[in-house]
Amino acid sequence: MFKQLYKDNIVKSLKDKFNYSNVMQVPKLVKVCINMGVGDAATDNKAINEPFDNLHSIAGQKPVLTFAKKSISGFKIRKGATVGCKVTLRRNKMYEFLERLIYIALPREKDFRGFSVKQFDGHGNFSFGIKEHISFLEIDYDKISKIRGMDINIITSAVSDKEAKELLLALKFPFFDN
Repeated sequence: MFKQLYKDNIVKSLKDKFNYSNVMQVPKLVKVCINMGVGDAATDNKAINEPFDNLHSIAGQKPVLTFAKKSISGFKIRKGATVGCKVTLRRNKMYEFLERLIYIALPREKDFRGFSVKQFDGHGNFSFGIKEHISFLEIDYDKISKIRGMDINIITSAVSDKEAKELLLALKFPFFDN
């Protein structure tokens, strides 16, 4: 649905709004990166299994494990220890995930009022976090041992934050300070 919405409506409206001479200049979604940090995995090797499976079911794609780049004694982490998992979504899986995120997961988040415009990075990319991964319907609440958060990065081909914001607004992203 999102991909069709983008092709049919959003490209035309953004082309008119920003006076692009070519359709290829219109900003588009490039990829969505989802990261789930698992601090417990540094001491317990089996602690990564459940978040790994949860992220796999949320994204619909197998995640990769992330490892510590250096040792930090304050966090009891050694270099090379597993500290989380991540997945990068592109094309159809990306659009499916964003649709589930906007219409199902975000409305189920506690105290969610929308995103701030300050979450753009200055180059047209948008990053935010979700406090509870149980907002997704794919997660069975009875089978999880701990509620975890997720970091989500949306990478666009937009040159500026203004263009990226218009793209995300057209995709029905909830911003509270327009």
